[in-house]
Parts: sequence; structure tokens; C-alpha cells
Amino acid sequence: MNDFEKDLLNELIRLEVPQEDAEETKNILSSCPDAVDTLGNPLVTQDEKKNIIKKLFPESVHKFVFNAVKGGSADRITAILDEYMDYLIEKDGSIRAVVRYVTPLTESQQADLRKYIMEKFVKDDVIIEYRHDPDIIGGFILNAGDVEYDKSYRTSLRLMKESLHNKAAEYVDQADSKKIASGKTGDIISVLKTEVKDFDVKAGATETGFITRLGDGIARVRGMNSVMYGELVEFETGIRGIVQNLEEKTVGVVLLGDDHGLTEGSSVIRTGKRAGIGVSDALLGRVVDALGSPIDGLGAINAEDYFPIEREAPGVIERKPVNVPLQTGILAIDSMFPIGRGQRELIIGDRQTGKTSIAIDTIINQKGQDVICVYVAIGQKSSTVAQVVSTLKKYGAMDYSVVVCASASDPAPFQYISPYSGTAIAEYFMSKGKDVLIVYDDLSKHAVAYRAMSLLLHRPPGREAYPGDVFYLHSRLLERSSRLDDEHGGGSLTALPIIETLAGDISAYIPTNVISITDGQIFLESELFNSGLRPAVNYGLSVSRVGGAAQTKAMKKAAGNLRIDLAQFKEMEIFTQFSSELDQATTDLLDHGHMLTELLKQPLYNPHPHYEQVILLYAAQHDLFRGIPIKELKEYCSDLMSYINTYGQDIINEIEENKVLTDDLMERIERIVTAFEE
Repeated sequence: MNDFEKDLLNELIRLEVPQEDAEETKNILSSCPDAVDTLGNPLVTQDEKKNIIKKLFPESVHKFVFNAVKGGSADRITAILDEYMDYLIEKDGSIRAVVRYVTPLTESQQADLRKYIMEKFVKDDVIIEYRHDPDIIGGFILNAGDVEYDKSYRTSLRLMKESLHNKAAEYVDQADSKKIASGKTGDIISVLKTEVKDFDVKAGATETGFITRLGDGIARVRGMNSVMYGELVEFETGIRGIVQNLEEKTVGVVLLGDDHGLTEGSSVIRTGKRAGIGVSDALLGRVVDALGSPIDGLGAINAEDYFPIEREAPGVIERKPVNVPLQTGILAIDSMFPIGRGQRELIIGDRQTGKTSIAIDTIINQKGQDVICVYVAIGQKSSTVAQVVSTLKKYGAMDYSVVVCASASDPAPFQYISPYSGTAIAEYFMSKGKDVLIVYDDLSKHAVAYRAMSLLLHRPPGREAYPGDVFYLHSRLLERSSRLDDEHGGGSLTALPIIETLAGDISAYIPTNVISITDGQIFLESELFNSGLRPAVNYGLSVSRVGGAAQTKAMKKAAGNLRIDLAQFKEMEIFTQFSSELDQATTDLLDHGHMLTELLKQPLYNPHPHYEQVILLYAAQHDLFRGIPIKELKEYCSDLMSYINTYGQDIINEIEENKVLTDDLMERIERIVTAFEE
């Protein structure tokens, strides 16, 4: 509430507007939304607005309503009246309560109820409104203050159903499936009968609130004074929401579903638990939405556990060094910008430069590596996600992968929680000691969804209209990637966040934020992509802050000074592009650079195994490809590896087992390459 609205509230207090008039004004505004639009319309004259106010509203509020309209706060009149009615209730030392019933209460029951509420809330008086509600089947529901006492038959039946469902599932899990199939179903029936007979609903109070404003997937809720940030709340239609704003009198809730059936005044109850997702091994090979519900048409997924989507990142003591490589299968990356298990490596570049392709290649390359992969699609077209899933299935990668999809057609809250849901799934597998790879595609759209949500929650916009906590949005997500020590399970979570830039501007707000959070970045450039260098990795701007610690000794030795050689080649190529006569040393350097550039080109969905990368890099760095025309290099390398797979299996086995290039091994590589040439 701003200063002007506070002045209007003080005016109501000074005028001593009766409570009945305030309620009547609220009812008129809720039943005549066109009146609010007319009063707020700048094209309508002040005299016309005065006449409307005199005809519609009680005389005691004329001055207040006119001042509110004159100050441009016509849409805030209801909220100010709510504040005023709260003030009157507190001033009188009374409390308002609503009782919903099927069978009317007797006078003695009403007197007992009044006495109970006054003693419970320590009030001198209570204003009780009785509402007939056949939907609750029987019993009653009492709402007093922001607390709900639910003794309705509807709730009792729902709780009984949940209890029976859990009991049946537990029995089936424990029983021998063969016995049940052979006619032992009577056992489970007797268990359920006993459960029904002994079932008892314990009375309890639930903290409640009610909607004061609703629209664009955001609900402003009054009440629930003890609710927590990030807590799940449930609306009367059954849909859920996550608390995102905590204010003095209200809370802002983002809806996780359609608001159909909800209106101002609809009740909301606390669930007492933070937003989470059901997890199990059955998620592997499935496509789910941001809430963990399957969207691939392959049936329901039975959850074994429940993981909160927001979780504190592991502390420093729980972690161990990142020194085990996570092979991407992409020669340019594994040789110069290695990624370790537990690392966060950013993939950044303009649209259509191959960012997703690098991530998909990395997932495909984990086949047989005992790594679980989670791919989170944020704000993408459903057809694009379907294409990615099809590719993963084609190469057998869906067997160890989970796809979490919040498409462009989904509301902003779904796009906002999807990476956190994906991380919760990844943490479930990590808690079992597994190595996990998670891809966030992409966090630029995630930030845009959060910005849309924040503006609807009336959070003050900052740079580029993003809220002030947009850095924390991604830091608390990416900090959860780590490699745990053996005491804490020994699993790891490696993150490949993707960021889309505009015209290569890596100094924009969101790119600089994520660059500062991650442990390095792979920068893809449009010019390189269009020139045919794919993957279009810019070797100058890309970096891995883990570096050689995440490489095998064999790879480190084979790559040698690859990055320096490429940098010298690029510099010399620019310097000599207008020269006609070159000395032999410069010519050799340029030829070597062209050969390396051609070698690092790699087609889509064709990751190289570790041994192949080592052999090719060693041969290239030791001039074993000298004299081979650039156009024939790719075919030559393919034939060479086929030859080595046939006649050099001992070399391959030694590289894969020891991951070290010994002098003897290097000699054998040179001999087999020479033999292939001959």
C-alpha cells in the first residue's frame, strides 16, 4: 500500500464509515466490474464520475470513492476497503468467522461455537456467517481468522481413499505377486476392511486464506500469516500454487495450473510442505512436465520418493575435487576445454549455432559410461523437444535419460520451476551414488519467464526489467552441481547450462551473470558456424576453469599445445592473407593449422570415443598426417580408425585401461599409422 492509499484509508477512519456501507460498496464493485472500468477511464469527465458515484454507492463513501478515482486508484478501492474492515474488526476486539454446513446448527450448537471461537482467539465478540454448502456432504467447515477447522464428510472420505490407496500399494509391494495371481486376493480385501473399520479422522486446524485478486496465473492471497516462501498451497478447486511473495497483509502465489473455477474470495489452504516432485527409477526413458507428470503417453509413473525442487547446495566439506573427466565425444572440447564430473560448463552463443547439438552429442556419448542424463527444455516449441527425444531414442540414449519439458505454450510458472524440478530428479540419482549430467536448454528463456512472473507479482524491475534477484535465481540452481565425497554417497552432478546471446553480445546482463557462476564457457560463433567450422567453437573466448585436472594423462599428452598452435595459426592467417611470398616455416605453420582445423570439424551425432581422440590428436601433433590433402583428411581418418580397430586392438585396450601414453605406446601408434599409409 503506497502513501496515497494510506491517506485514503485514514480518510475512511476519520469519516467513520459504517461497516455495512463498506461491505455494500465492495459488493457493488465486485458485481459491476464495468463501473470500475468507467470510473478509471480518463475519457470520462469528473462530473460524470460524480453522478455515477452518487447513484451507485452509499452516501457515507461518496467522498472516499471520488478521491480514489481522482487519484487514479479506482482499481484499488476494494483492497483499501478490506484494510478498513480489518481495522474495524481489530478495533472492536471481535473476529469474523464463516461456518459452512449441510444440516443447520441448533441454537445451543451455535452458542457453543461462538463461545469456543471467542476463547480460542481471545476476542470479546465474534461475527459468524452461516452458509449452506451441500458439496461438503455432511459435517461442517469453520473458517475463523486465517484458520480452517475441517470436520466435513467430504474431507473424511478423501483422506480414507488416500489411506486405502497407500495401504493397498504397500500390501502389493510386500506380497508375492504369484500368490496374489493364484487367488489370494481375499487377504488384501480383509486388510482394507480392517482399515475402513478402524479409520478415524483426527480433527485439526489448517491455516487458510482467501483470494483478493486473481489474473495472469497469479493470485494475491490474504491470510496464511505463517506461510513460508516456496511453500505449496492448495486452492479450493484442487490446483496448487507456490508462494513467491511475502508481504505485510498478503502473499503472492503463482498458480500451477488453470485458474478456472477460482474467483476473488475462493479459499486457499497451506499444505505445510515445500514444492517438490515425485522421483523414482521409473523416470528413466520418460518425458515429464515441470510437475513430474508424464506427457509421453506411456502411462503413469509411480514415485518412490519426494524431493523438494528447491534445495540447499552441498557445502564445501561435502565435496571432493573435480578430477574425473566427463567425455563429450567432441574432439574440440575434450582436447582444449575438458569437462569434469561435478563441473558447470556454460554453452553460450547466438541462436542456430549448434548449442543444443553439443549437449545432445554429450548425452549420446554417455552410452555405456554409467552416467544418468537429464535434459530440461525451457520455453521451446513442443515440436523441437519431440525432435530431440526422437534423436535420443534413435541413438539409444533415452534408456539412461529423462526429459523435463516446459514448452513455450506452458505458463511462466511452469517454465520457472522446470530447471529446479529437473535438478531434483538429478539429485535423486546422485543420492544413489550415480554420476548425473543435466542440460538446461536454455536459461535465457528461464530468466525471461521469471521476469514475466515477477512483474505480475508487482516486484520492482531493475536492469533490462529483470528483478533484482535474477542472479540468485541461477546461482542457487547451478550451485547444486557438485561432486560429493564418499561419506555423502560419492555421486556427482554435472551441469551444462545453455545461454542464448544476441549478436554475440556476451556482456549482456544474463550472459555475464551465468558466466560468473559457472566454471567455464564454450562460446559458439555465428561466423565460424556459417564458414563451415562445426562445432563453431571460438578457441579464444572459450575456457574451462577446471582444465587439465579433468583430462586423462593420455589426452593431455596427445593434445599437447593444440590451443596455442591454433591461436598462432589464426594470428598468422590474418597477418599473411595479403602476402604472396611466404617462407617455409610460415607455410608449414599454416598447413599444420589448416590440418588441425579440418580435424576438429565433426558431424552431428557422431561423438568420438576416448581412444580415437587420443590416437587422432597424437598423429596430428606429430605430423603423421603430413602430405594428406585437406579435402581427403576426414575420409583418411575414418579409414585409419577402421584399420586400427581391426589390427590395433591391443593399442585401443591399453589406452582405455591405463589412460596413459607411454613411450612404447606412442611408438606402436606411429608404426600402425605408417603401416596404414603403406
